[in-house]
Amino acid sequence: MADKILIQLRRICLAHPQAEERVTWDVPTFRIRNKIFGMYISHDDRPALTCKAPAGSQAVLVGSDPKRFFVPRYVGHNGWIGMWLDGRVDWDEVATIVARSFAMTAPKRLAAAKGGTKKARTRAARR
Repeated sequence: MADKILIQLRRICLAHPQAEERVTWDVPTFRIRNKIFGMYISHDDRPALTCKAPAGSQAVLVGSDPKRFFVPRYVGHNGWIGMWLDGRVDWDEVATIVARSFAMTAPKRLAAAKGGTKKARTRAARR
């Protein structure tokens, strides 16, 4: 099952312009120009996504739905969020969260180029 989850997450992350996957710390990381915007991890033996989030989002998401969101180790103090990817996953929501993280990480011109994150969400949703 974890392979299917990673395949779907990979489709979403790599739909962004110039995004690439690199294994770092024994986990798949998704990057733009060598800056990480998402990671596929196993947290407490559960598959999860961790990524950057706008200021204040971590508290809102974790506070409103702690069964789906968590504060990830190592990067949580920087405002990153964790999202469980087991059970029923709303892949459109995952695509939105990844798109925000990508937009926060990518150079502004690249994020805006050719529709940037909106176009990537649409491409990922079609696959």
